Amino acid sequence: MADRLRHGRPAGRRLTGAQQKDTRRVAGISDPVRFIRDNTVARPVPHAAEIRLQLADEAMELWQKTEDELGALGLPPPFWAFAWAGGQALARYLLDHPERVAGRSVLDFAAGSGIVGIAAKVAGARRVVAADIDAFAIAAIGVNADLNGVEIETVLGDLTGAAPPDADLLVCGDVFYELPMSRKVLAWLDRALEQGIEVLVGDPGRSYLPKDRLAHLATYTVPVVGALEDSETKKTSVYRLVVAHGAGA
Repeated sequence: MADRLRHGRPAGRRLTGAQQKDTRRVAGISDPVRFIRDNTVARPVPHAAEIRLQLADEAMELWQKTEDELGALGLPPPFWAFAWAGGQALARYLLDHPERVAGRSVLDFAAGSGIVGIAAKVAGARRVVAADIDAFAIAAIGVNADLNGVEIETVLGDLTGAAPPDADLLVCGDVFYELPMSRKVLAWLDRALEQGIEVLVGDPGRSYLPKDRLAHLATYTVPVVGALEDSETKKTSVYRLVVAHGAGA
């Protein structure tokens, strides 16, 4: 299940903080914020306890609920309801190394719950924008930002079809587990590097991680949801993406 990623949706609009809090209809659900709160529990993130998120209490129950009920409405699985290994590792790294984000503008790509963007803001980022193609993820990011007392801007849509937005740092966790998606994302991240944007990656060794393009920064043993992964913990690393050999400075 973890290998079904959020991708392929058209680029969308930027939502303000006030719009995030609206109880607007999302794919037939009149109040997505209430749906999120009714189906998740606010709790500390296992590997970044400074941050609290609305997380699924029973992983398979919520997953099945979205498969049976919301799937008919065209919604993707609830990636936003779980603290995935790559995001937890990136969050931990930014909290432990605030100098990487202090005073900087950060883009959290394929943000899911918003954990990495929230960690960046807690660590002192000047501005954080979180992007995801799932409208429920956007709603969850708003709920989680409020839960942690931080302000996160959001973008609903697939950013990979356009030039990367202005940012000092781009962070992405768990995006390299499907080949077509990985190729598409890596090409887009390369455009970010060309613009002078630093790129950090959090990954537990997914199938299509571009290992020859990564400079290792840290490794953690991260607690994960065993029902969705193949173990209760994942050895997960944080990397800096580097320019491909021969592609220029």
